[in-house]
Amino acid sequence: MGIEEALDTELTAARLNQLSQALSSGMFVHVRNMLHDMAANDVAHILESSPPKSRQILWQLIDQQQAGDILEELNEDLKDALISGMSPEKLAQATSDMDTDDLAYILRSLPDTVYQQVLQSMSTQNRLRVEQALSYPEDTAGSLMNTDTLTLRPDVSIDVVLRYLRQRGNIPDTTDTLYVVDRSDSVLGGVRLADLLTCNPNDNIRSIMADDLESIPVDMPDTDVAQLFERHDWVSAPVVDEHGKLLGRITIDDVVDVIRENAEHSMMGMAGMDGDEDTFGPVLKSTLRRSMWLTINLFAALLAASVSNMFEGTLEQFATIAILMTIVPSMGGVAGNQTLALVIRGIAVGHIGQSNSRWLIGKELAIGFLNGLIWSILVFIAIWLWKDDLALGGLIGGAMLINMTIAGFAGAAIPLVLKKFNIDPALAGGMVLTTVTDVIGLFAFLGLATLFLMS
Repeated sequence: MGIEEALDTELTAARLNQLSQALSSGMFVHVRNMLHDMAANDVAHILESSPPKSRQILWQLIDQQQAGDILEELNEDLKDALISGMSPEKLAQATSDMDTDDLAYILRSLPDTVYQQVLQSMSTQNRLRVEQALSYPEDTAGSLMNTDTLTLRPDVSIDVVLRYLRQRGNIPDTTDTLYVVDRSDSVLGGVRLADLLTCNPNDNIRSIMADDLESIPVDMPDTDVAQLFERHDWVSAPVVDEHGKLLGRITIDDVVDVIRENAEHSMMGMAGMDGDEDTFGPVLKSTLRRSMWLTINLFAALLAASVSNMFEGTLEQFATIAILMTIVPSMGGVAGNQTLALVIRGIAVGHIGQSNSRWLIGKELAIGFLNGLIWSILVFIAIWLWKDDLALGGLIGGAMLINMTIAGFAGAAIPLVLKKFNIDPALAGGMVLTTVTDVIGLFAFLGLATLFLMS
């Protein structure tokens, strides 16, 4: 963490502490003034960092003119909870100046009856723009885009454009490029603001237009959009329909949200949790969400336990085996998770596809074998010196070689198979891999022990 981030974290913590003390003392006017002086993202951070009871009080004290900006910054769980308690009229008022994509998300989360009431409470212009955004599937370029685009004709002079911009008085946020379109609104190219300001005013737009501007199809998945922005360092990009007609634009601030949500989803998914899990959410809701994953994990643990039960006779005769048998699944789990994390990241950033997946599986299988060979030799020596038992050292070393080799293969193959069946690898991959390494590790170790020590 940098110095600026550390200072910002300390400042937020200090504000949270001041607000908590003021709320406890009943100083609501003071709290209202503090909230009014904060930026929307800071207020959102305060709300996300507060327990449910304090949140409700803080939300009631917030200036309603700032409510829309704050809602845009909140995580989905908290946003949905606050919206559910707002009347359609207040919700329409709070969202009147909201970006189209954020407004569309909020309306998608509402019940149909409330959704219709909110639409009726909106102005005609806002209703039309949000209905257009809602016509595109969620998690696509269409759901991300805004319609606040500035367009030009190729035969207009630069001087005319500059006078128009001065007369207009403002331009949409994060505008770096003006899009050049023909009479049917098909995209011909783009003109950077920097070029517009530095070129001869007597030239026309066509002379400074970049005709190699890459457009984004309206139905492209938002994860693919994020990859394009990351690869090309875009600030904004035009969104077009199947005929090349300009529909809107996507800006970097929306793409950052997608990247952050994907990262949070991957991190939380490893623990079987939703990326939008509310840290201070209701106890019952959080319990029910986690219980489903714990139930699945219980069945996986019972499957691993059933393997141990198959070799009950071996465990009864050799107490040392019972002590050492957890080593093999543990090493296989760590090795497999290393591969799993690497492959999931590769899938997320678009590095892995059908053309290279087989090579990747072969590579990770080879790495698993080599790691298994190295650590099986080391553990063989360790057990031999510790227990003075060559046979036991050889058994655990052989089982480790088998399990780590399979762990390398499984860590690469499992996320690819899950992805093929449209199952999120970040959410299910860890549990499946743990089950595989536990079952294979125990079966290999206890099976070899039964075969060689019981014969």
